[in-house]
Amino acid sequence: MAVAAARAACGKKAEDILVMDMREVMVLTDYFVICSGNTDRQVGSIREAVEERLAAMGRKPARREGERHRRWVLLDYVDVVVHIFRAEERAYYEIERLWKDAPLVEWEDEAHRAVTTR
Repeated sequence: MAVAAARAACGKKAEDILVMDMREVMVLTDYFVICSGNTDRQVGSIREAVEERLAAMGRKPARREGERHRRWVLLDYVDVVVHIFRAEERAYYEIERLWKDAPLVEWEDEAHRAVTTR
């Protein structure tokens, strides 16, 4: 599910997409997906794409935050939490730095066959 969310975000040209395995560092969720968009509109498009892809898998978020302002949108699927930031907010909060002990999950972009690793 986390990889599907990353691929959906990639399809909307999200930047710096990370899939972090949180199972050993946090008890509230298994994975974080973190990505950035350059505009409020792009953040909204990424959110829609992620929700559509995961809805096709029969999953709906238990909670959503930030939809109105689209500067940091959080989609909480319980075992996967998707963070979609404007680039400025991501640089400010640096949540991947806070969880730097979490290993990254390799995932393949369907369109470009790129592999993301740390």
